[in-house]
Amino acid sequence: MTASIACLCEGATEKAIIELLLDNNKLCFSREQLIDEEVLRCRCAKNFEDRYMGKSFVAKITVYRILDSKREQFKLRKAYQNKVEVINVITAPEIEMLVIISEEKFEEYSRKYKNSTKPSEYCKSVLKIKNIKNPNFIKSYFDDIDKLIQAIQEYKRVIRSTNNITCLADLLVL
Repeated sequence: MTASIACLCEGATEKAIIELLLDNNKLCFSREQLIDEEVLRCRCAKNFEDRYMGKSFVAKITVYRILDSKREQFKLRKAYQNKVEVINVITAPEIEMLVIISEEKFEEYSRKYKNSTKPSEYCKSVLKIKNIKNPNFIKSYFDDIDKLIQAIQEYKRVIRSTNNITCLADLLVL
């Protein structure tokens, strides 16, 4: 087996975003490099080990975890720790921030709602996007890949993440 990358997404919207980027060759890895050539919805290290580490890999595996929590652990058993590099790609507070940014509502959200309303709730109540967590909606909303790229880049700029946090923009190949 030649695949040496696993891309694990926390939720369906994260998976939809990654699939859009993969389909448009905008990531630093391709679908062909992925285990089973797909984005995986496996959050638990033990489940990942049980399902995928029994396969034979030519090289060290890089695991990109797309998630919104900096605290969520992915503890591999000792036998696998030297065979796997884990890179957490943080989308905090939520992937729905990409829609807020695309709608040019980031300033309003930050000023009026940030402390009391989750981004997904803001999208539902203020932007009137009821199906914000639906992957088909996300794929349709970002059917123009440039719109998605701009939102990801702007997200990195406005969130001002610290240097030791990897975000979606860091995976882009433009």
